[in-house]
Amino acid sequence: MCDKHAPQAADTSQGGSRRRRVWELSQASHCPLVGVALPLPALRKLVERVTGGRLLHDDYDIHVGAVSECALRNPLSEALQKELERRYAADVARFRSARTTEEVGALWVQAVDVGKVPGAFWAALSHARCTPALEQQMCRDIHMVQHQAGACARADIDKVKALSTEHARLVRELARTQGRCQALLQEKSAQAERYEQQLMAGRAALIAKDTDIHQLRSELARLQAEVPELETRQRLANRVAQMEEREAALRAQVATLKAARNVPPDAPAPAGDAPADMPAVPTEVPVRLVNRSVLCVGGRSGSVPVYRNVIERVGAQFAHHDGGLEDSAGQLDASLAAADLVICQTGCISHHAYWRVKDHCKRTGKRCIFVDNPSVSSLVRGLKEAAL
Repeated sequence: MCDKHAPQAADTSQGGSRRRRVWELSQASHCPLVGVALPLPALRKLVERVTGGRLLHDDYDIHVGAVSECALRNPLSEALQKELERRYAADVARFRSARTTEEVGALWVQAVDVGKVPGAFWAALSHARCTPALEQQMCRDIHMVQHQAGACARADIDKVKALSTEHARLVRELARTQGRCQALLQEKSAQAERYEQQLMAGRAALIAKDTDIHQLRSELARLQAEVPELETRQRLANRVAQMEEREAALRAQVATLKAARNVPPDAPAPAGDAPADMPAVPTEVPVRLVNRSVLCVGGRSGSVPVYRNVIERVGAQFAHHDGGLEDSAGQLDASLAAADLVICQTGCISHHAYWRVKDHCKRTGKRCIFVDNPSVSSLVRGLKEAAL
């Protein structure tokens, strides 16, 4: 090896400031420096670049060869010097502020405490104020740090193994859970599909019912249009049926009374046979009232039988409504519609019934006689007036 590659003594006097090179360090510091400051992949790549070929050696052989080459100045040691300077330029700049060996040692202790060892180790070893004693102390610290790192690595390996086992268990549990979720999802999807089909069927049934209702309403409207005043006719028919039943009952009662007196059924009843409270009725029968329906609205409730006798004696059919005192006001319209003649006794009738009678007769043109005094004589005068 030429002389220029021979090791040179470092200027470690208090006045010198030149930093030491790799080949100027003690051989005891080369192994920890290469092992700590340069990761194995970076070291392999650097050695392959210097040697110009791909190395087939293992990491240990490469580490031992690099350490042995650091003892002298050669292409590999120079390449290691440049790589360390480039990689740890920030640490070198931080240690440049140290002016004494004690300051370098203090910075080294701080770096060890915070765990930033590789860059601080190179910056302190190459510092001009690094003495052999400080270099030996740093190598001892590095040795202990490596032991601690190994223990931590073994603990980390144990943790990794435990985590791997737990991960495998969780993966199996996840697979089982995913299987259950998939089965549940398929079940819920099938259930949702069934519900959707039921909903569609229900909507179809509802549409069919709505269609039937619309058709029935249309048919009802058509029937109501074909038969106007159908409800009024039905009420009148019910009223007529009631009147016919009443007439049949009265005729049967009359026949029974005549038979009891041994009087022929067709013989007229003598005037003296009338009850004392029934006034005498003229023998002349008003032709216009025969077989007609006469509605008497109002009057005293005790006089209703007398009103009935008077009207039926002239051949008319009697109907009565008390004017809303006791009878339902809703029956008044049906009674008015069924009557041919209305006699309104204004003295015994409610105001509401009075105006309903007057309005109905005005709209329909039906004859209406208003009587102020609710007496039998007033009723007879009204019948005479209606017969004119």
